Amino acid sequence: MTFNRLSSGSLIVGLTGGIGSGKSTVAEAFRQLGIDTVDADQASRKVVEPGMPALAAIAEHFGGEIIQSDGNLDRAALRQIIFTDPVQKQWLESLLHPLIRDWIVQQLQASTSPYVILESPLLFETDQYQLVDKTVLVDVPVELQIERACARDDNQADQIQRIIDAQLPRQEKLSRADLVLDNSPPLDSLAQRVAALHKTLLSLANNKEKSQ
Repeated sequence: MTFNRLSSGSLIVGLTGGIGSGKSTVAEAFRQLGIDTVDADQASRKVVEPGMPALAAIAEHFGGEIIQSDGNLDRAALRQIIFTDPVQKQWLESLLHPLIRDWIVQQLQASTSPYVILESPLLFETDQYQLVDKTVLVDVPVELQIERACARDDNQADQIQRIIDAQLPRQEKLSRADLVLDNSPPLDSLAQRVAALHKTLLSLANNKEKSQ
């Protein structure tokens, strides 16, 4: 699906990074600086909350057993279906992607900070990058991604490697990103790196405002 970049308003910055890169920690650091963030993962959860039309459509298509006893979507069961059936995956994406986009756009347009961040683990893979003015990649070596993700989620290294392999290669992300934030150790210097990037983004936001 193709997104259209928003034509006006604040500078929109796409923030992405692979599993274990520390993207969420970086997003929180920007929030501490007073910058609004929009979480694409939150959008994907919001559109299938109980009572939402998309959840009813999913239940009708896949059967009532896809809904848990508390009324929420059984994400694990759905993931298992679409992981093994490309046709069903395409059906689900055609249903959800427009709804996710609309939710993201509403949140971006509601921002009042000097610039706004769209936090998305699949910014390039889903074409959500077309919604933003600049892209920032939170980057760490693959070995460190695996180490951090295993420690955080108690996952096996081979599971994390499969997730990494399913995404764009690190080098391609590096080549496509406008700006790169190195999140390798020492972590105590992350705040300074975010502050320096914040200064750059404020300048870009000011330039965009002047050009409008």
